[in-house]
Amino acid sequence: MHRKTIVELNTPLRTGEISSVELTQAFLDRIGQYQDLNAFITVASTTALEQAQASDDHRKNRDPRPLEGIPIAQKDIFCTEGILTTCGSKMLSNFISPYDATVIQRFKAAGAIILGKTNMDEFAMGSSNETSFYGPVKNPWAKQAVPGGSSGGSAAAVAAQLAPAATGTDTGGSIRQPAALCGITGLKPTYGRVSRYGMVAFASSLDQAGPMTRTAADAALLLNVMAGFDPKDSTSVDKPAPDYTTTLNDDLKGIRLGLPKEYFGDGLAADVAKTIDKSIEELKRLGAKIVDISLPNSTLAVPCYYVLAPAEASSNLSRFDGVRYGYRAADYDDLNDMYRKTRSQGFGEEVKRRIMIGAYTLSAGYYDAYYLKAQQLRRLIADDFHNAFGQCDVILGPTTPTTAFDLGAKTDDPVSMYLNDIYTIPANLAGLPGMSIPAGLGEDGRPIGLQLIGNAFEEAQLLNVAHQYQQATDHHKQAPKGFE
Repeated sequence: MHRKTIVELNTPLRTGEISSVELTQAFLDRIGQYQDLNAFITVASTTALEQAQASDDHRKNRDPRPLEGIPIAQKDIFCTEGILTTCGSKMLSNFISPYDATVIQRFKAAGAIILGKTNMDEFAMGSSNETSFYGPVKNPWAKQAVPGGSSGGSAAAVAAQLAPAATGTDTGGSIRQPAALCGITGLKPTYGRVSRYGMVAFASSLDQAGPMTRTAADAALLLNVMAGFDPKDSTSVDKPAPDYTTTLNDDLKGIRLGLPKEYFGDGLAADVAKTIDKSIEELKRLGAKIVDISLPNSTLAVPCYYVLAPAEASSNLSRFDGVRYGYRAADYDDLNDMYRKTRSQGFGEEVKRRIMIGAYTLSAGYYDAYYLKAQQLRRLIADDFHNAFGQCDVILGPTTPTTAFDLGAKTDDPVSMYLNDIYTIPANLAGLPGMSIPAGLGEDGRPIGLQLIGNAFEEAQLLNVAHQYQQATDHHKQAPKGFE
């Protein structure tokens, strides 16, 4: 059963060939079998089986809900009542949330089962899942390689078929980049499409939750549950969400796919470029029209992002002071000493680095020189996309410049690590939906992702293009050796 997608699992659950309890237990056993991947921080075995039994009872007595009995892994950034929510940090290593994030509430209401909480870069800060307090996650395709970050635990869990699907969050590429490096499908919705209530904040103007699945069809099912206005989230957009499954099979004839020249220049590995070219040819065969476009300011997206995101992080993470909840230093002299020791001991090096950068860029004398300039550049990047969508319907390109790099390869070079998100960050700065789908394997046998970027609230169009591509190819069906 672990080989089946959510769409495929719905049939045996509906016919009674398998119960939700049996399905959930099968995935829990599989999680236990592959603990060496370190994909999970918390495995909620007891809770999951209780939810599965309740789902089976519900199915007997009432009409099934959209995800009735389907086990889902949740990134450990979503507050989940009664279950540890750590954000991959020592700072929250003892925090059990008293409430559910809206995303969690909606999955529960849809009948989904929570298998557990997946490992992640600390407070979602990282591109390799190596900054977690709980240790790095390993890529199922090559255990010496990173799975990508920050949603690396979710990506590895889906790739290794430890869960049929998982949630992730994307601040600068943290759904799409690990999806690409682990060979799965990952979707970052438009900013404001999915509620951020109960999702521990990194950079509030950039963070967005989304689904991580094996197929676009499964992503559509999950987004149907996740999307929608939430009055508890001031950044949630009051705009009706469509049924994303209804347009999956639309014809691609005449759809305009834009190729930004900036995404195909220096820094793009030859095997990645070759694979993306093959994907473009396949989409042309399906009827799409290719249009050359330019996103001239996208080359400045990384420095822009690494001013704005740390600035917001320094503000958001000020709440972790040892006073209200979370970790507190054991020995201190006075209140100021308690603050200093708690934050020094509770945060990892990458988090502290970003807090310091953010505090610096917001400080008197530097705000205009750095933060204000970055906000102005953000506007220019958004304008580039606006102009591009006057020429095309969907923007196409690589998700990452290379395949997955080895664990430890970039830990001593933060700038090199940051550049791994060069193709994903622009969509976050503009608040646009982005998606990564499997496009094949590189020369090293590691996955390559094809990125699709859409206009605001056009997730349905991205899912349509992705689904049609997956109907014509089998890259999404490939599983890492040893996890078939």
